[in-house]
Amino acid sequence: MPDSTVSDTNPPQPPVAERRHHTFSHHGVTIEDPYAWLRDAGYPEVDDADILAYLKAENRYFEQYMAPLQPLVDELFEEMKGRQPAEDYSVPYLKNGYWYQWRYARDAQYKTWYRAPEAEPEAWQVLLDETSLAAASEYFRLGALAVSPDGSRLAYSEDTDGGERFTLHVIDIQSGQPITEAIPNTLGSPVWAADGGSLMYVLVSEQWRPYQVRLRQLSGAADPQAADPEVFTEQDSGFFVSLTLSQSEQFVFIQSGSHTTSEVRFVPRADLQAQPTLVAARQSGHEYDVDHGSQGLVIRSNKRQANFDLYLTPPDRPAADQWQLHVAGDEDHYLTGFLVLEQHLLLEERVRGLDQIRVLSNGEQHYVEFPEAAYEAGFGANPNFQTDTVRLSYTSMVTPGTVYDYDLHSRTLQTRKVAQIPSGYDAGQFVTQRLMAPARDGVQIPVSLVYHRNTPLDGSAPLYLYGYGAYGHAIPPSFSPSRISLLERGFIFAIAHIRGGDDLGYHWYTQGKLQQRTNTFNDFVDTARHLIAEQFTRAGRIGIAGGSAGGELMGAAVNQAPDLWGAVAAHVPFVDVLNTILDETLPLTPIEWAEWGNPITDAEAFAYIRSYSPYDQLRAGEFPPMLVTAGLNDPRVTYWEPAKYVAKLRHLKTDSQPLLLKTNMGAGHGGQSGRYDSLRERAEEYAFMISQLPSGGD
Repeated sequence: MPDSTVSDTNPPQPPVAERRHHTFSHHGVTIEDPYAWLRDAGYPEVDDADILAYLKAENRYFEQYMAPLQPLVDELFEEMKGRQPAEDYSVPYLKNGYWYQWRYARDAQYKTWYRAPEAEPEAWQVLLDETSLAAASEYFRLGALAVSPDGSRLAYSEDTDGGERFTLHVIDIQSGQPITEAIPNTLGSPVWAADGGSLMYVLVSEQWRPYQVRLRQLSGAADPQAADPEVFTEQDSGFFVSLTLSQSEQFVFIQSGSHTTSEVRFVPRADLQAQPTLVAARQSGHEYDVDHGSQGLVIRSNKRQANFDLYLTPPDRPAADQWQLHVAGDEDHYLTGFLVLEQHLLLEERVRGLDQIRVLSNGEQHYVEFPEAAYEAGFGANPNFQTDTVRLSYTSMVTPGTVYDYDLHSRTLQTRKVAQIPSGYDAGQFVTQRLMAPARDGVQIPVSLVYHRNTPLDGSAPLYLYGYGAYGHAIPPSFSPSRISLLERGFIFAIAHIRGGDDLGYHWYTQGKLQQRTNTFNDFVDTARHLIAEQFTRAGRIGIAGGSAGGELMGAAVNQAPDLWGAVAAHVPFVDVLNTILDETLPLTPIEWAEWGNPITDAEAFAYIRSYSPYDQLRAGEFPPMLVTAGLNDPRVTYWEPAKYVAKLRHLKTDSQPLLLKTNMGAGHGGQSGRYDSLRERAEEYAFMISQLPSGGD
């Protein structure tokens, strides 16, 4: 039983987790893990009294430690809330005779979805009210929202505990009544048949792997889920399944893939019971995705160029040896996505780390021109195939999120919405820069910075450094209204575009995975050292933050250079890497072997993962102030990873710096679900950072 006693005196005393003997061996190596008991044997159910007592004790300690900071938390929360419109809305889009829009009612935590007939654009009616659906649950997240082609039926899904197992509902829009039994354990959006009489959906397994596509017929009496015929079942535990509707709306694509390998099938939307047609059989390392338009199947593939090419082929000749190269990628042009329209083809590219939108029409091509030198841009909501206007999203470190409509003929941008900052915002008060930081192996790492123009650049300013660096996920130089609270308090905010993401191309991703994983951690530490050398800050004045795989980065950075950091926020951190990647019963483990290596069968992978796994590499010594978060229902980074990490760190640390663990007992990977609840969690993190790194402090 853990010692869950937390003193009421000031300062509060942290709980201490019991150490219980536990060892395991792989490849001739025996490892002790005295905190293995923090994983509930009945997971995903967590009802072990000792485990719950320890987590609750840590939460009480967090609350007691944060109590003196509560006025600052409240102040930050009100600032952040004041930068969000009390009432907000999306730019409407037209689809199948209706306008669609979401809105936040005044101070509402969740959205309400509306639609209006095309002929009566002001006659808005409620389509779905998230606030009502969320009323009975501590947590709520809307998943799917799909209207049948004739506009009479709505399919939507909900998650009410953060476990990301969504229950799919199908209702009659006019009456609001269900027209079939609810379908539990789904993921992703269903796809309607052309006649609206049936839909395809994806099921998740007991291990939370989306593995099977089924078909629900909606005519006649509602059938139990067991009677829904299987359309496709993925047998490989390292592959996940998903569904998409082609932009032309003629085909439904069934994607099956790992982090590095893809396989796609399709069926006609007019006949969902047809035998799926295979596009290209899976081949290790071949990633591709498919859409359909006037020129046939459009395929983005890395079979020739790591930065991807675009191919065309008729639907009746889908095999890879029939593909015709249409747009060639190269070392400088990284093709990240595409949009197929009836008369146009648009490409999302990244050129030397900068987003670009390329338009191909009638044998000509051009790039969309944006107003700033560094920004994030991409496709917005574009549900229609026959259109000459495309919706784009845009933001930069100093420019709030903007929605544009781009006229493909006149080549002009029309601003449809700029995110409002009700409490006021003057972009001229802030400066943004992009630097290159030398890594220890000579590679140049991009760094995006933003700060108030009055912030001194003499090394005295506190600096908040953010990083992720995994799965080929780039961190864009985008705007955050919450961030202003730090900038106005003298912080410099920096993003390290480290290897492991694909910020500079696909090679940037591969150079931070498998046997090159430590490049990611080294890049982050070397970026911090460069910012110190360039007099943006100094050692001990840097607060670092990251979540999930970015939380792994936090743990590795703390182990490598604890003296650099003045504060650390590790959100749902993937820190118990070796244990997790050894456990193939966990939902994400088999698919993760392509990212990290398989330590079960590969002794070299075992040794390498162990060499950097933050939990395994903890050693006695002094550590910076740390705030660690977890979600009890998190299926991605299970709650016991941060819990074990904090327990072990408490045992080993020789300093008196704060170490806090906050576990959301009713949420998952993303924390609290309401827009204001999530803001309060951000305010807690910022208050912790500010308390450890006061502006002008020593």
